[in-house]
Amino acid sequence: MSVPVIAIDGPSASGKGTIAKKVASELGFHYLESGALYRLIALLALRQDLTSESAIADAAEHMDVVFQEDEILIEDQDVSSQIRHEAVGNRASEIAPMPTVRQALLKRQRAFRQPPGLVADGRDMATVVFPDAELKVFLTADPEIRAQRRYKQLIEKGIDANLRALSRDLRERDERDAKRAVAPLVPAADSQVLDSSALSIDEVVERIVGWWRDRSKTAGHR
Repeated sequence: MSVPVIAIDGPSASGKGTIAKKVASELGFHYLESGALYRLIALLALRQDLTSESAIADAAEHMDVVFQEDEILIEDQDVSSQIRHEAVGNRASEIAPMPTVRQALLKRQRAFRQPPGLVADGRDMATVVFPDAELKVFLTADPEIRAQRRYKQLIEKGIDANLRALSRDLRERDERDAKRAVAPLVPAADSQVLDSSALSIDEVVERIVGWWRDRSKTAGHR
């Protein structure tokens, strides 16, 4: 039997990372934050002034990265907070449409699929990386609410932020992600679309875990 996957996709600041991590914890599954991989490449590209697609793809294929509990290490250096900066996120959104970069990361992403199961969040988990995922969720929220959530998240981490600039960046990133030729941000045909605008984190987690348990009973998973 294939290792089960719950794929949670959605736009930036939709809360998918927080939700996915909590769902994984609730079910005892592994967790993949695919966006962190793109942010890592973006950080390397900014640090090393990489501009060509081939150079960025090469960095993606060979970067020495370790996910260690709440830390993300590149060459033994903890960059967990650095990859959360908006400049890195914006660069990641520019890099994400590059086909050779996406191909370089595909094998890394699929390697996270280990027993007893995986919760993966991103923008193309259900459509490209794990098209056979047994539960696919497209998590969204009102753009202004997403901007406010991101602003609060950054301020709590001690990172300077401007709400108006965040709103503008999110709108631009949404448009870029939705219109890109490779793996655009769209719900899979068989995704459950969930608007979290009026829901708490725990309510969203409860709903997704409930969907999974309902499907597990039908499919015979434990």
